[in-house]
Order: sequence, then structure tokens, then C-alpha cells
Amino acid sequence: MDDVLDVDLTLTKADLRDVVPHDNEPVVIYVVTAGRKVHRVLVDQGSLADVMFWSTFNKLQLSPDQLRPYMGCLYGFVGDQVEVRGHLEPRTTFTDGFASRTENIRYLVFNAPLAYNILLGRKALNRLREVASTRHMKMKLSDLSGKVIVIKSDQQEAKRCYENNNKTKRGVFTIIERPPSENGNARAGVSCAESARERRPEPAGNIVGRQIGGKTFKLGKLLNQAEQDQVAGVIARHLNAFAWSASDMPGIDPDFLCHRLTMDPKVKLVH
Repeated sequence: MDDVLDVDLTLTKADLRDVVPHDNEPVVIYVVTAGRKVHRVLVDQGSLADVMFWSTFNKLQLSPDQLRPYMGCLYGFVGDQVEVRGHLEPRTTFTDGFASRTENIRYLVFNAPLAYNILLGRKALNRLREVASTRHMKMKLSDLSGKVIVIKSDQQEAKRCYENNNKTKRGVFTIIERPPSENGNARAGVSCAESARERRPEPAGNIVGRQIGGKTFKLGKLLNQAEQDQVAGVIARHLNAFAWSASDMPGIDPDFLCHRLTMDPKVKLVH
């Protein structure tokens, strides 16, 4: 990346001339990786990870022997842990037909029911020093000589992916690394979920129960009486912002947020 000239990348009104009016679809492009042209590549600034899905991995006829072990943890937006099968770093080419740029992109490989083949997250996008705009439906980056590459979003593909993806759970992925041991390796026997729980914030100090609007809230004892009264006043003024049962939250799509209980189906229910 240090060999790439740092050039100014801008999107102007001229870049809007060939854009078909759309309903907030994302930027979806194609890349060339593992010697093949791959469509349905999402430019996903909401994702930390660069992802190649298992179905794409198989379509590229890549061998599982090419996968390197991945010792981190990958979680979706709702906290679902994703099983990462490994990672690989193939050469990936970005081109507009006039200029091109090739980089080694490190993809995490896992299976998920999304409509895309690859997610380009912030790691790859920052490395490319690109500028993308859903309004202009384009991504711009420079080649090694400083020439600007203008990659247009495939708007028809973007619309199809957007509509199909709304039918499934769309995740924003965040990597949580396992804490290293003294020898620099991940601790044996510690799962990703356990590592995440260890870093989960906990209440500081003791708590005290207080009735506010007929409901019991827990306030920290470290707050003096005046501060407790101030917090209680704010809560009392916004009681309708709290949900006490599922009936207080009608109309929420379970695909947006859904809590699951991990239970053994063989265990007999006790009434």
C-alpha cells in the first residue's frame, strides 16, 4: 500500500449522470480473485471483517488445504457467534477496464445465508484508500501510478441482493480476538463466547432498588442522593421508552432482533 500514490478522490455531480434512481441499495461490484471474476461483492463499510462465504469458496474450486486456522471470534450484530472455517489471502484485482489495482486481501471464510459472494469490510477498504458512495453508486481508488479507477456499482445486481437479503438476517460482523496467553498463543480450552463474557462490562459498586412509576430500577450506590434523584427524574419522564414485556414491543420483525435459548432438545420439560 505504501507504493500507491496518495491522490485526491472525489465524487461530483458528473458521477450521478449514469445513476438510475434507486431505493438506497448498497454499492455492489465485481472483483477478480483466484483467477476468476466474482460478482455480488458488497462494499460494506459497516463490517470490520473482509469475508468470503463458503459457497463462493467452493465455486472458486479452492481447496480447504489453502485455509489457515483462524484463532479469533466473529460475531453478528445480534451476538450470534459465527463459525469461521479459516482464512486465506488471495490476490484480488479491482478494475474499471482502463486501469487496475491488485492487492492481497485476507478473507475470513464461513457459511452464512446472505445474498453476496464477498463482503469488503473496513480493513480492505482502508487499505485500498478508496472512496465509495451509495448516492453515486460508485467506488473510486487509485492504481500504483496514481490513475483513478472508477468502479460502477451493478445496480440491477445490487437491487436483487438487497431484496433477497431483506428476507434473511443481515449481520454486521465484528471480530473479537481471544486473549493471548503468556507464550503469545490463544488460551487452550477458552471458547470465543467465554472470552467475550470475560470482557463484558459489569456494574461498578453496589446497587440499590428504587421504585419509579410503579417499576423497580437498580441505581448505583456510588451515586449520592441528589444524583440518584436526578437519574430517577429522567427515568420517570421517559418511562414509555422502556419495554417490560413483549406486548410493549409490537411490530418488531424477529429477523431484526431475536434472543435464543440454548437448550438440549432431549431434556424433558418440567411444568
